[in-house]
Amino acid sequence: MEQARGIHSYRKYWAVRFGVAPFLPMSRAEMDALGWDSCDVIIVTGDAYVDHPSFGMAIIGRLLEAQGFRVGIIAQPDWQSADPFKALGKPNLFFGVTAGNMDSMVNRYTSDRRMRSDDAYTPNGEGGKRPDRSVIVYAQRARQAYTDVPIVIGGIEASLRRIAHFDYWSEKVRRSILLDAKADLLLFGNAERQIVEVAHRLAAGKKIGDITDLRGTAFARQALPAGYIEIDSTHLETPGPLNPPIDPYAMEDNGGTKSSMEQTPAGAAQSANESVVRFVRRVRNADRARSVIRLPAFEQVVDDPVMYAHASRILHLESNPGNARAMVQRHGQIDLWLNPPPIPLTTREMDNVYELPYQRQPHPSYGKAEIPAYKMIRFSIAIQRGCFGGCTFCSITEHEGRIIQSRSEGSILREIEKVRDTVPGFTGVISDLGGPTANMYRLACKSRAIESACRKPSCVYPGVCPNLNTDHTPLIELYRKARALPGIKKVLIASGVRYDLAIESPEYVKELAQHHVGGYLKIAPEAIGEGPLSKMMKPGVGTYYRFKELFDRYSKEAGKEQYLVPYFIAAHPGTTDEDMLELALWLKKNGFRADQVQAFLPSPMATATAMYHSGRNPLRRVARNSEEVTIPKGLKIRRLHKAFLRYHDANNWPMLREALRRMGRADLIGPGKPHLVPPWQPVGTGKQAEGIRTPRPFRTQHVRPRQ
Repeated sequence: MEQARGIHSYRKYWAVRFGVAPFLPMSRAEMDALGWDSCDVIIVTGDAYVDHPSFGMAIIGRLLEAQGFRVGIIAQPDWQSADPFKALGKPNLFFGVTAGNMDSMVNRYTSDRRMRSDDAYTPNGEGGKRPDRSVIVYAQRARQAYTDVPIVIGGIEASLRRIAHFDYWSEKVRRSILLDAKADLLLFGNAERQIVEVAHRLAAGKKIGDITDLRGTAFARQALPAGYIEIDSTHLETPGPLNPPIDPYAMEDNGGTKSSMEQTPAGAAQSANESVVRFVRRVRNADRARSVIRLPAFEQVVDDPVMYAHASRILHLESNPGNARAMVQRHGQIDLWLNPPPIPLTTREMDNVYELPYQRQPHPSYGKAEIPAYKMIRFSIAIQRGCFGGCTFCSITEHEGRIIQSRSEGSILREIEKVRDTVPGFTGVISDLGGPTANMYRLACKSRAIESACRKPSCVYPGVCPNLNTDHTPLIELYRKARALPGIKKVLIASGVRYDLAIESPEYVKELAQHHVGGYLKIAPEAIGEGPLSKMMKPGVGTYYRFKELFDRYSKEAGKEQYLVPYFIAAHPGTTDEDMLELALWLKKNGFRADQVQAFLPSPMATATAMYHSGRNPLRRVARNSEEVTIPKGLKIRRLHKAFLRYHDANNWPMLREALRRMGRADLIGPGKPHLVPPWQPVGTGKQAEGIRTPRPFRTQHVRPRQ
């Protein structure tokens, strides 16, 4: 993997003389108090401004401040006009636009497309403080405010919508968000490397349109640059007949119609400088840096779900920073260009990012208003980024990457001490040491060469890769040192434990169960049937049993009565009614009653979303006759699958009785222990069964099975 320039190796911008701001300013009055006449960068965000490293705007803002730039924040502006976007004046370099820590559509709507009444990232949890598709709206308003200021978009909403993507809320394939937002540059991933380089280049007088060589960026261009080798993605993996049949009545050009082997695929732009490779699977290693893969054009993936699944597969195969190539996708008359993913941060860089001078509190302008998301994470510590699990329904890998980026032990312990000494209301309990997962800290491939060449979407499916280092010793030592710090009473682990990894280290399970669980531990089997599990890329239920055996044994040794709280997903691609029935019976047998449930939500760019839209399985080579996937679509079937998870809720019994009779399982209707639902209906229940709402988050109550 190539070496990247260190994010703290740049010569600081001249405005570093102004020093560190207590909070990044949100008003002209705050700018005046700091002695600023203008901002160099203004970040527009859909979240309330919390100066904490769990909030993206705080990390990017403080990082740019450390480079010497003056950074202002416009948080949750009124988007009805451009005036709120002028509140801090005209930025000298660019507007940075983000929807916040969540995709705005996921934030505002349930998996049944019902509008939520609350927003955890807003003061007092008030809903409606951000628009749908926030990045597009904010970028357009910023452009109206100052037409000549570059617009750079980023964050998870932009990152996951960087190419043509299926949008669940409109049930159609949409263009890249870069084009809809009319932005100049899109940064995907966590983007520290990109944002620092962009700021310094613009400060040096470079034009935003000339920044085309930066990893982790997407931008529009008219044609391929000179010297590039173009590879048609359909020649890497052919989905089936692609070219339209030759029209026998068409006029021949220069003596004849081109043969099908010579035709340029639809949407492919050619210029005099373009070099095209056809019908080869590989280019020489020496040429990889100047090769680009042409994905099917936007117009193709809109019209052809199989081509959409193919494009999704190629995108995921080209996600390893060690071997990924640039990609290009035609949108009308414009090429959308995606450079390879950014090089992951080093441990030293991660330490520097998380030890910037955050106040770890909301901006004072919010007064005593409570921001629910902040309340949840104020005593938590991020120790790592990325995930190599590859779960198809999850977008962490597409955003943060599958290479784990870990902080040093010393940096983490210093942050715990800072929380202890400075955060109001701290009672001695650290609520979480984790990240996307709890137990991937410092885990990586045993060989850098193998890691750089690997194209597997998961390091732990269908089993743990033999090249993966699964040693949990550094994490165990971190836990022990953290709980030994003066003033620390308890260190809890709230991030999800990847239990198929944990069983590789029984000592880790022992440490976890005996010292870091507060009675209940969340884990995520997601399903128990092989059909849905194979489409999720999750381990079988046998792995769950092995983890449970260890967890129960070590809890008992410590004299603690503790329970596992399993998460399950309803209506995931590959799930049949029979799979959900099997899960409901398993839940009842094991004494679990789901208080709140989650249904599959097709988030942009996820592999499972490609399954949902196309009905094909992009985990394997996509072809016209390739494996078809069962897709539980439609409100009725999605509600039925959720009802199976809440088999104990009397409001669901009429729906379940009807389904059981239809499935030929009326034997499960009865009053006894072997039955799933009773034949009778309590007074005042059942009428609301069709209006079940999906609350969040998912919780499970453990009920002891009767002896």
